Amino acid sequence: MEKKIGFLSFGHWQPIPGSQVRTGRDALVQSVELAVAAEELGVDGAFVRVHHFARQLASPFPLLAAMAVRTSRIEIGTGVIDMRYENPLYMAEEAAAVDLLGDGRLQLGVSRGSPETALRGSEAFGYVPPEGSSDADLARDKTALFLAAVAGQTVVDADPRMTGGARGRLAIQPQSSGLADRIWWGSGTRATAEWTAEQGMNLMSSTLLVEDTGVPFDQLQAEQIARYRTAWAAAGWEREPRISVSRSVLPIVSDEDRAYFGSERSSEDQVGILEGVRARFGKSYVGEPDQLAEELAKDVAVQEADTLLITVPNMLGVDYNARMLENIAAHIAPAIGWVHPERRAG
Repeated sequence: MEKKIGFLSFGHWQPIPGSQVRTGRDALVQSVELAVAAEELGVDGAFVRVHHFARQLASPFPLLAAMAVRTSRIEIGTGVIDMRYENPLYMAEEAAAVDLLGDGRLQLGVSRGSPETALRGSEAFGYVPPEGSSDADLARDKTALFLAAVAGQTVVDADPRMTGGARGRLAIQPQSSGLADRIWWGSGTRATAEWTAEQGMNLMSSTLLVEDTGVPFDQLQAEQIARYRTAWAAAGWEREPRISVSRSVLPIVSDEDRAYFGSERSSEDQVGILEGVRARFGKSYVGEPDQLAEELAKDVAVQEADTLLITVPNMLGVDYNARMLENIAAHIAPAIGWVHPERRAG
C-alpha cells in the first residue's frame, strides 16, 4: 500500500495575542501558502475543514480553486463539507470546475457534519428536512444527488424551445472525468463506514468516533476500516477504495515547540458525551520525533489506512506549520511506510 500524508487545517482566525491568523483574509491566504509550502516539502495533500457561522473556513470552493492554480502535484480537498448546507447540483458544478483547474487532484470529503455553534444552521440557509426525516437523511439524500451529478447522470429535463426541438435529459456542466471516484464520506461509526462502502465512496475517518466499545481508539477505528473493506468487496466495486485517518501529531524539536505544546496532556484517548452519544476521541501524539515515529508505527488504524491527515495548528502561521510538516516528513512519516514522492517507484 502506497502511503500518503497530508495536512488538515480548520482555518481558525482570531485577533488575539499570539495569533498569526487574525482575519478571514489571513486564513484564506495562508491556507493557499501552506498548500504551496507543503507541495515543495513532498507532502501529498492539502485539506481544509468546513464550518459555518464560526471564525473558520466556510466556503471551500474559491479556496480550493486558488490552491489548484498555485500548485501542480499536491492533492487538494475537504475534510469535510456539511452536506446539509449544500445545493447538490450547484456544488457538483463547483467541484467539477475546481477539479478541472487542478487537473484531477480534487479529493472531496463530505458528510452529515459535526456539532456547530449555530442552532439549526442549515435551516437558516433554507434547507429543512422533510417531515419525518432527520438531518442525517437530508445529508444523505443530497449526497446521492451530488454523486449522480458528478458521475454525469442526467438530472433535469431539456426545454425543447431552447434545444431546437430536441427532448431528453441534461447533465450538469462542466464534467470532470474521474471526480466521482474521488468523493469521500466522513464516517463517525462502524455502521456508517459500511454504508459509505455501499455507496461507492472513499472512507474518511477522523480523531473522533461517536461510539465506544471500550477498546483503544486506534483499534476501534481499525475495526471500522475492516468493516468498510468487507462491505466494499460485498458491493462488488471494481476499483480499490481510498481510506484516510486523521491524527494530531506535534513533534517537539525546539524551544518554541516546547513552549507551545510541551505541557500537552491529551496523550491518552478521551471518552465523553457528544450530542447525547458516548464518543471516543483519539489521543494527540506529542513528543520527540523518534518517540512519535515509534508510537505512530504501532497505531493499527494508521497502518490500515493509505492516507494520514495531520491536523495543523493553523493560527501559528505558515512558517511554523511548514517547519512542523517538514519535521514530520523527515523524521516521523517514514516509520508508517511513507516515501517522499521523488523516491517512489514508477
